[in-house]
Amino acid sequence: MGGVLDGVRVLDFGRYIAGPYCATLLAEFGAEVIRVEKRDGSEDRFVAPVGEDGEGALFLQVNRNKKCITLDPMKAEGQEVMRRLVATADVVVANLPPQTLRAMKLDYESLKAVKPDIILTTATAFGGPGPWSDRVGFDGVGQVMSGSVYMTGAGDPPYRAAVNWVDFGTALHCAFGTLAALIERGKSGRGQVVEGALLATALSFTNATLIEQAVINVNRVPTGNLGQTAAPADIYRTNDGWVLCQVTGHPLFKRWARLMGEEEQWLNDPRFADDISRGNNGPIISERMARWCAERTTQEAVDTLGRAMIPTGPVLSPQQALDHPHIRAAGFMQDVDYPGLPKPAPVARAAVRLSETPGDIATRPPTLGEHTDLVLTKLGYDEAAIAALRQGGII
Repeated sequence: MGGVLDGVRVLDFGRYIAGPYCATLLAEFGAEVIRVEKRDGSEDRFVAPVGEDGEGALFLQVNRNKKCITLDPMKAEGQEVMRRLVATADVVVANLPPQTLRAMKLDYESLKAVKPDIILTTATAFGGPGPWSDRVGFDGVGQVMSGSVYMTGAGDPPYRAAVNWVDFGTALHCAFGTLAALIERGKSGRGQVVEGALLATALSFTNATLIEQAVINVNRVPTGNLGQTAAPADIYRTNDGWVLCQVTGHPLFKRWARLMGEEEQWLNDPRFADDISRGNNGPIISERMARWCAERTTQEAVDTLGRAMIPTGPVLSPQQALDHPHIRAAGFMQDVDYPGLPKPAPVARAAVRLSETPGDIATRPPTLGEHTDLVLTKLGYDEAAIAALRQGGII
């Protein structure tokens, strides 16, 4: 496949998002990634099913460019396969609880005994040390414990985000950490553990809110879509939909006031002198912006705001997002075929572009166990040995 990580072999024992998407990012930039699944398929293969065999949308998103083998690592013969695999690997990705890593002999000490310079990239729900270190959790746990959910919506009830930003953020941190570890290994020859945590990611993304609370004890409460530290910052109804407008910084506010045709009114009033003052008086500014938007179609509003260099965007349904002319023209997604799908899946490319060594979606996600024989053959297993492993329920 080629790429900046060409020659790096990654074993992906990940589940759901944080581990698998970390490995996907490495694969998109050239690493050889071998996904290791249970014999009947890992649970994350079947989330939001879209394929005739139950493969899910999430699986299609975060497993392109990988090979797949099936393996039972809890049996002695499976452990031998694992040992041979680890001996050939540079990185092991496994977002599993510490006790599970130890049981599977995927903990760092066990891996290092096989490959001294191995890099173990792992992620847990809560990180450690701490009283919750061994507990398990999903994306929503990070959202609710970081202050994010408390500040979302109108407060009764609080709302978590519909997308798994904590999981994907953890995957990004883990991929970054893995690259740093590979660079260090290139200098010193040493492997190490790269550890992410869902709660750590969520706290890092909401950190400014937490800093503000700690330093000035502001005790903010949720205000729906209305911004609190600048204005106008809200989602406004047009005469055929909704549009978001966000104004932060005085140069943007001056442009907004000019667009309203009311520079003197807004720029000379001390209530709107700076961002925080405008945030404190946000309902006044938003009322004016709401009237402006109500007089226009969504397209008219975003075009006019865009020409004025004011950050804006329409509120799109999933289908409208797929159909949006800029999203289509920019090539953010690539149609990928998969056996049993009624039509190709629009898979989002890695959201970063390198001018000289770009990433690539080169192969579709693997079917369950698609590459088991290929990978084991390269590890030295002959046809009879592979058949025996299959007969014994190891693969």
